[in-house]
Amino acid sequence: MLQFPDGFLWGAATAAYQIEGGHSADGKGPSIWDTFSHIPGKIFENQNGDVACDHCHRYRDDVGIMAELGLNAYRFSVSWPRVMPRGTGAPNQKGLDFYSQLVDTLLERNIRPFITLYHWDLPQAMEDRGGWGARDTAAAFGDYAALIGRTLGDRAKDWITLNEPLASTTAGYVFGIHAPGKQNPQLAFQVSHHLNLAHGHAVRALRAAVPNSHLGITEVSMPVYPASDADADRQAAQRYDGVVNRWYWDPPLRGAYPSDVLERLGALAPKIEDGDLKLVSPPIDFFGHNSYTRAVVKDDPSSMVMGATQIPQENTPKTEMGWEVYPNHLYDALTRITREYNAPDIYITENGAAYVDEVVNGAVNDPQRTDYLRTHLIAAHSAIQDGVRLRGYFCWSLLDNFEWSFGYSKRFGIVYVDYATQRRIVKASGRFFGEVARRNRIEG
Repeated sequence: MLQFPDGFLWGAATAAYQIEGGHSADGKGPSIWDTFSHIPGKIFENQNGDVACDHCHRYRDDVGIMAELGLNAYRFSVSWPRVMPRGTGAPNQKGLDFYSQLVDTLLERNIRPFITLYHWDLPQAMEDRGGWGARDTAAAFGDYAALIGRTLGDRAKDWITLNEPLASTTAGYVFGIHAPGKQNPQLAFQVSHHLNLAHGHAVRALRAAVPNSHLGITEVSMPVYPASDADADRQAAQRYDGVVNRWYWDPPLRGAYPSDVLERLGALAPKIEDGDLKLVSPPIDFFGHNSYTRAVVKDDPSSMVMGATQIPQENTPKTEMGWEVYPNHLYDALTRITREYNAPDIYITENGAAYVDEVVNGAVNDPQRTDYLRTHLIAAHSAIQDGVRLRGYFCWSLLDNFEWSFGYSKRFGIVYVDYATQRRIVKASGRFFGEVARRNRIEG
């Protein structure tokens, strides 16, 4: 039996565009995902998030499911265009009311809200004015943070500025498979810097607006391992790690970009103005950690920026996303962040797995997901035993949902959603996770 520390938080995570629906309800403006998902051929079977899980109308029932499971925390994101349809200017009171009611409902059920300000749904009006490629967007994000802080900060103290800048820049601006669908590496690195500026503006705004605020940022980590002991592969792993991990961790935690990555970027490096590095690195209270799998890489001189290529692992278990199941990645990442960055408290803000689920006699038995959660929780517990200040775990995800470019074809939820009827069914993995949460322990 592995006991977790007293006060450990057990929660589930979601994102606004993936679950809310109500894409034009009650004064909400369009986001870049509203636009992108309606472009033919961009999303699996041309699906979109117009309805998604209809959470904006069913949130009370969804909070009830969390309470029934015994979860004591919920990480959700605010849709910027739902509360500020144009990204700046007059707020939308009905949008603010929705999140206020959600927070009240959570608190009524003794569930602690963790609020993410940005989970990739930039207002389309901001994109039309330059989006994250424009430095002004970062300052506007600070104003948005202040608004949400003033609205909810009397009840909610836990705040995450950004979710996974790596994913939003790489998928959205290098590969073009996420909104806004661009393929411009130079712009991508500039966007990454503007997101860091936005983080800095938001932290300062929330400190001013929310007494006793508890602030952090969520970064995705993908531990990188060399494909062999050869020096070339080891150096390739260092380069790969620099671009996918250190480029994003270093600015908020160290107030600097990694020099080896800057040198390798050359003309692709972002424009950084005087004072920016101080702006991007205000003190934070915790580091949010999203982690799903690892990368094994080999030297590849043809890869201009990384000089490395990821090698698929044969004969190892994979999730429906094709990601290798390798629980030690979680231990390795958590201990590294603690060791090398003197990290503040850490929360696992996303961890989970997609598998094919079937409803049989009204139930969903998903032993692979249950095993994924079990083995990763054991790895997290080992990290705690070895000195990591891990304070909570949020599984991804509460609900099956709109999985970005994959549409509704991939299911990550511990709660099954029948999209035709919006019926919810708690999966066996959800029952397992709820039992862990209630007991604050797991069988080792």
